[in-house]
Amino acid sequence: MRVVIARMMPEPSMDVYADNIISGLRSVRPNWEIVDLKPQPVDRKSRSLLLRVWKYYERFWRFPQQVQQQVADIFHIIDPSEAHITYWLKKKNKAVVVTCHDLVNFYSHDNLQGSVELPFLSRGMWIHAVKGMKYADHVVAVSSATAKDTTQIMDIEPARISVIPNAVEAAFQPLPKEQAESLRQKYGISPETVCLLNVGSNHPRKNLSTILKVIETLQQRGLSIHLWKVGADFTDEQKIFIKTQGLENHISYLGKPDKSTLIQIYNAADMLIAPSLHEGFGITLLEAMACGIPVITSKVSAMPEVVGDAGVLVDPNDYQAIADAVCHLHNHPDSYQELVNKGLARAKLFTWEKAGEQIAEIYEKVQACKEFKGVAKT
Repeated sequence: MRVVIARMMPEPSMDVYADNIISGLRSVRPNWEIVDLKPQPVDRKSRSLLLRVWKYYERFWRFPQQVQQQVADIFHIIDPSEAHITYWLKKKNKAVVVTCHDLVNFYSHDNLQGSVELPFLSRGMWIHAVKGMKYADHVVAVSSATAKDTTQIMDIEPARISVIPNAVEAAFQPLPKEQAESLRQKYGISPETVCLLNVGSNHPRKNLSTILKVIETLQQRGLSIHLWKVGADFTDEQKIFIKTQGLENHISYLGKPDKSTLIQIYNAADMLIAPSLHEGFGITLLEAMACGIPVITSKVSAMPEVVGDAGVLVDPNDYQAIADAVCHLHNHPDSYQELVNKGLARAKLFTWEKAGEQIAEIYEKVQACKEFKGVAKT
């Protein structure tokens, strides 16, 4: 079988998904030909009008044409924001699979604020793109929550949707204790300090304002506490809150580390705190559990599917309850270790080889259906 994987413009989380799906497919179907197509990257931070026009030309005209010209049995679009390519492919009666990670922009209208130059235009183009999923032969949803959203919002029948969870790379694992201690020393975190970690963007749905209230509350309770933020930096408004509340010595922004450094950071932290308001999956939860630290996350959206009973589920808006969870794990070593053990075991259930096998089976079913319809027409 010849499969074309159509990516989006460079985006860390989507690159992780595409890289690992391709790796998983090659592992379980070594005889298949996998064609990895990428649009030409554009500097998203540039304010150049010409460059922004080029970006839309690249995304909505040149790259879809390039994909359409390929000869393949299956075309897999790895993100719904690129599902507009489906419009091009269906004109040629191509077999198309689209992965839907989330439809969060339908829930959070301000999700694009600060990340694009013209949010209203980007939102309109995003809606046009995701509607392309309606014309796909099959949709892969990364969680049951996302599958439900896809049915309710996009009106795609459940029979055309399969839930295939994301996974965690084998590199994410517990490291020798000395490495964790060394990293903590590097950043001046004492053994007595409870070090919380948050990984990801600073979009409103990530609920960083509540995390900052948790740090303030724990500091007021007299707990030696520190927060590491990895990924996007805090917003200007959040930085003002940090300064106003005197939290500068309790919070550090560690930037956007490479994978090796990120794994060290996970291992050096005491807990991951991720009370998002909405997630299509939540891969950082898996990464933290695979590295052997407990997870405190939301009891809404897809997060419970990811952590099961291997994490602490909380009301994402109740900062006092989140602070209580941190204190409980800190004061009860047995509970802490129980979550570590459960998290390690649960993370092992999510592998990219398993995801690759399930996606390969979807391809085979879609191809068989196409061939059957072709015979029936003749």
